[in-house]
Amino acid sequence: MGKRKQRPTRLSDPRLIPSWVGAGLFWLVGQLPWNALLAIGRGVGHLGWHLVKKRRHVALTNIQLCFPELTAEQQVALAKRSVVSTGEAILEMAGSFNNHRIDLDKRLTIEGMEHIQHARAQGLGVLLLGMHFNSLDVGSRLLGYVLDFYGVYRPNDNPVIDRLIDKGRCNYMKGSVQRSDIRQMVRLLKNGEVLWYAPDQDYGVAHAVFVPFFGIPAATITATSRIARMGKAAVIPCAHYRLPGGRYVIEFGPALEDFPSSDDEQDTARINQTIEYYVRKCPEQYLWVHKRFKHQPAGQAKRY
Repeated sequence: MGKRKQRPTRLSDPRLIPSWVGAGLFWLVGQLPWNALLAIGRGVGHLGWHLVKKRRHVALTNIQLCFPELTAEQQVALAKRSVVSTGEAILEMAGSFNNHRIDLDKRLTIEGMEHIQHARAQGLGVLLLGMHFNSLDVGSRLLGYVLDFYGVYRPNDNPVIDRLIDKGRCNYMKGSVQRSDIRQMVRLLKNGEVLWYAPDQDYGVAHAVFVPFFGIPAATITATSRIARMGKAAVIPCAHYRLPGGRYVIEFGPALEDFPSSDDEQDTARINQTIEYYVRKCPEQYLWVHKRFKHQPAGQAKRY
């Protein structure tokens, strides 16, 4: 068997030329007016629904699993709206990363800021319980208008894309922390900082437990309670929604009471319940194209 080709790691690697061209086009598109970006994004989403069959299948499967109370027609309609919303998110990313002339703060409404203020008044660090809504990247820019915060992220395998995302987000954050760097997260929280952390994706079964998400077993990392415990931080839900007319709202919920407990599995189940509560408010804007139920308990059938 031949050796497996190594992925490029240097930004100057010739194999990354297409990625650099794509990044340039991404910058160019991002200069368009905001409402035009959203309109193009919806077009991209509609096109994606018809052409990107694998992701359409993932979104529809997730919707069928999580919303069994809907009719088949309603499930398809919700899945389609979620894919269209994903298209909007791609163009939002281009604008929020690359167009600093747009005054997005004028489009923003904040709800629940008193929960952040209360935690800070107590001298606590704040672990923002983030969620993978489609508006995640524009959300990082909007959040930076009202808070000095750090964000936790998983590096992209493509160094050009990784640079684009990290640089784009860090324009509005104090800094970023790799998902594997628990020590740095704890250090920041102990110093009274605000840290955005989203545990709502399937990262595999290592350091994870199977707890319900919309009633379906979902592999969920247990690190949230451990980080909160070691960092002595308040855990505050943070959701962000896209409103009609290109406006946005960021909603902070009350800090989770009696969290963390002595039971990591119970804490993790509570995290999923909390996220589910906010997703149900605007389900079409959640990242359903992600294989949230990729891993299942032994003996369970595959979901995708």
